[in-house]
Amino acid sequence: MKDTFKFMLLLSAILLTACNPKYYTPNTHNVPLLTEKGESNLTICGSANQVEFQGAYGVSDKIAILANGGLFIPKDLENGDGGSGKFLELGSGYFKELSHNFVFETYFLLGMGSLENHLPSTTTANPLTKGKIEANLFRLGLQPNLGYKTKYFSMALSSRLVHISYYKINGDLIYEQVNQSDYLNKHASNFLIEPALTIRGGVEKVKLQIQIGYSFNVSNPDFRQDKSFATVGLNFNFRD
Repeated sequence: MKDTFKFMLLLSAILLTACNPKYYTPNTHNVPLLTEKGESNLTICGSANQVEFQGAYGVSDKIAILANGGLFIPKDLENGDGGSGKFLELGSGYFKELSHNFVFETYFLLGMGSLENHLPSTTTANPLTKGKIEANLFRLGLQPNLGYKTKYFSMALSSRLVHISYYKINGDLIYEQVNQSDYLNKHASNFLIEPALTIRGGVEKVKLQIQIGYSFNVSNPDFRQDKSFATVGLNFNFRD
């Protein structure tokens, strides 16, 4: 546990000291591990750079709905460089309790969000610019989960397969002599594979959650995005 927190602090420090533009940060996987109709699963989680809220509900003994929302608000660097974003996602899918406390789920996901980068440090070399860029994004995905669930502990592997497209791209940011609006327009379509490990432990209805994962951009491997992610939070589970 101590080593996990050290890893998260190191990851946060790396992200905070980065001064290059970023156009995508993977959000926490919503892995409810539902097993019955009327079961609710809620999560509040985040890191030094983001805060997220997640929920899922079993509408029948096999079908569930879920919702995810997040704000990405890393602190600006001393020179004023920084960025932010927000994201909202809805989904529905299938769940089934397998033998020996194992649970399988798969969810279809539909999300929308926006982002902005502001790098005033670039305006010295580019005096006719404001050093800003903003865009909206649309994400379509599929997320299968396989987990082990008991009264006081659960662990799950999930793999999110998503396609992200960018639109309404505006701004005059020039970074490393490249117009970033042109860059984002040329890389407006991206397919990603995002595996994650989720571990929870605590009492029956409230557990500490830790999740670590990675984002592989299959279509644009060098795309300006965050790849590793780690979040910590609280998970709540209730039954009607």
